[in-house]
Amino acid sequence: MAAIKDLLQQITDPMLRERLTEEVTRISKNKKFGLVFEEHVPECTPLYGVPIRCDSTVARKTGKLNQIYIVKKIDGKTAVCEDKVSSEITTISLCDLVAVAQFGDPIFPSLEPIAKVENSPNDSLWHTIIEADNYHALQLLEYLYEGQVDCIYIDPPYNTGARDWKYNNDYVDSNDAYRHSKWLSMMKKRLLIAKRLLKETGILIITIDDNELSHLDCILMSMFPEYDRFIVTIEHSKRGRRGKNMAKSNEYGLFLVRHGLDIICQETAIGLGGEVRNLRRTGSGSLRTQRHKKFYPIYIDTNKQCVVEIGEYLPLDQEPSYDVPNDVKKRFPDSSLSVIWPFDEDGVQKNWHYAAPRAKDELKLGKLSVREQKYGWQVYYQLRERNSKKYKTVWTGSHLDASTHGTELLTKILNRGQAFDFPKSLYAVLQCLYASVKDNPSALIVDFFAGSGTTLHAVNLLNAEDNGKRRCILVTNNEVSEAEAQLLTERGYQPGDPEWEKHGICRSVTWPRTEYSILGKRADGTVLSGEYFTNQTTTKEVNRSFYQLGFVENPASLTPAAKKQIVALIGKDKLPQSLVKADSCFIVSEKHTASVLFDPDAADEWLNVLEDQEHITDFYIVAKDSRTYNNIRQKVVDLLGTVTVTEPLKRPMSEGFAANVEYFKLGFLDKNSVSLGQQFAEILPLLWLKAGAIGKRPELDSAELPNMLILPQNSFAVLLDEDCYGKFAEALLETKNIGTVYFVTNSEEAFREMSDGIGIEQTYQLYRDYIDNFVIGSRRNNL
Repeated sequence: MAAIKDLLQQITDPMLRERLTEEVTRISKNKKFGLVFEEHVPECTPLYGVPIRCDSTVARKTGKLNQIYIVKKIDGKTAVCEDKVSSEITTISLCDLVAVAQFGDPIFPSLEPIAKVENSPNDSLWHTIIEADNYHALQLLEYLYEGQVDCIYIDPPYNTGARDWKYNNDYVDSNDAYRHSKWLSMMKKRLLIAKRLLKETGILIITIDDNELSHLDCILMSMFPEYDRFIVTIEHSKRGRRGKNMAKSNEYGLFLVRHGLDIICQETAIGLGGEVRNLRRTGSGSLRTQRHKKFYPIYIDTNKQCVVEIGEYLPLDQEPSYDVPNDVKKRFPDSSLSVIWPFDEDGVQKNWHYAAPRAKDELKLGKLSVREQKYGWQVYYQLRERNSKKYKTVWTGSHLDASTHGTELLTKILNRGQAFDFPKSLYAVLQCLYASVKDNPSALIVDFFAGSGTTLHAVNLLNAEDNGKRRCILVTNNEVSEAEAQLLTERGYQPGDPEWEKHGICRSVTWPRTEYSILGKRADGTVLSGEYFTNQTTTKEVNRSFYQLGFVENPASLTPAAKKQIVALIGKDKLPQSLVKADSCFIVSEKHTASVLFDPDAADEWLNVLEDQEHITDFYIVAKDSRTYNNIRQKVVDLLGTVTVTEPLKRPMSEGFAANVEYFKLGFLDKNSVSLGQQFAEILPLLWLKAGAIGKRPELDSAELPNMLILPQNSFAVLLDEDCYGKFAEALLETKNIGTVYFVTNSEEAFREMSDGIGIEQTYQLYRDYIDNFVIGSRRNNL
């Protein structure tokens, strides 16, 4: 390094010498081990719509964004520009220029309303879509929600080398020697801010494939040392993508959780016990005379609404009594006892689902409950429940298929194909949300690589399942595809032109998908077809399945080996051959849902054993003639009746979602105009968002600013004229639901006094709070 420093001192140009010295000093401080990449790769962002003035930093719309000019003079429709590197003077048409922001430049954002969809007018919850470069949007989100986000889910470009993303307005392909450095530089800048958005209990989820997995994991280890990382393999293509040597069929989900926290929600699985069904039998075999041993009293405590005891069965020749026996009263002296018999609404004597001994066992297990209905007290038994278990690190299933539930679903919603390359399966994103925020119905979720808008779609589906109030913020740019850009350029359009912008991803994919999926119909009124899968279930009664095995001439002569062959034909997933014994006339197992009768002569004994075996759904009867088979089959039906099955509950896409979304475009304000209070209307949407985006976004009725705004429907208030503080404080005392207050004042002392006087915790000083945040934030992010 000493030799390099000596050479630097020989440079005569002082500005060049200073700049090179700074770069060499920075490089010399870089780590020598671990992940090393070119972190200083410059990054610029075009600011379409921002007026170009003297001293503006600009670039050509169709050129490289890092070829930067400073506007020296504006002469009519042209600008005299100085190249920032070479100092060469060039005259360029204003319509060919765009203002740019370099990484580290302070920006002062605003939000320009573009569109909204309101499908739940009585709901105060509003989602947000922001069309913007995600770096500047993250700077805004840091001002709005630092330390408040429960989950960040992002699906960044995979950097495959297939020109699938841009850096400084140039597509990055496999020939770019700095491809990985550019990607890592881009990600690090954004993750630095994203980390500050997360709550202490917040979860970061990043999906990625093999191209950058190892690099990303290294950078996460460096940037998130206080977090545990879990890498989940997600099979998103059963067929796999064709390629050399192997067909790739998976990608990865990286979950980051702060050390020591156990907050990943548990996966739910259907198991026995949980959903309830009336204990009184209905349908075939439900009459008392058909199963008289299942007719008995059940004693309940109506105050505690619980079952206290199961009585003994009542013989057919005796009539039921509603008097509680004295011995039962003695065992439950402080209870408000009542008797329930299995009568239906019409007074017909039925029977219970369980015999008395089984009912007593279920009571001990806590599986019986009571409810008061309009036709009297009813007893219920638990049919199925959801057993929780830890998520595994390998996810498979047809619902994760990106082709079916990503590309095809998006095509169905937009009614056009090839709208977006490689959209995620809706259910893959939904599963990530299940794992992270299923148990938090009011979670705030951010996706700043929003793409086609799958994350908000999944949030709406999750909210619909459990009536949640989770709020989602999407950020995506409005880039057009490379092919569309070429066509639009040939037609004479440039970025920023309305015709160009309407073909961008946010306006042509993200927003239409959001609008159509919420309303359940497209802009032309055509209704969306198809159904969503949900994590909910429904139960219904179905017939049990019966199979006649008529190929055996003499069932009584079946050898154990022959019986095992029959069981093998049924399938080892139904019954194992190990259940066959030398003297087996039938097989009934409490652990299996199938049963087989080898000898029709043993049917009565088989039926006795089948009593209460409600879990058996498939019956195999060895019988040569159909009459014998049908006779035995009917007896089983009379004994066990129908079976209750649990099925996934589907949701018609035409129903849409009870949700509201506001769509903004990120704009940029002049610092001095903000300081003078000339941009209040432009930053009002930010104040609404900072206060929680509660209720419909407020709008000013006129150009003249009021002295104050009291907005209980939005849970915030603003004092614009501090001379009106007295009236403002009085109005706040008379108003409920104000959680955030903004004071417009240049005096920090006045701000503190006014804040102390109203007793509301969240107060902010305008416009200092706003300006200081972005000036200081730009410095912090540039370190």
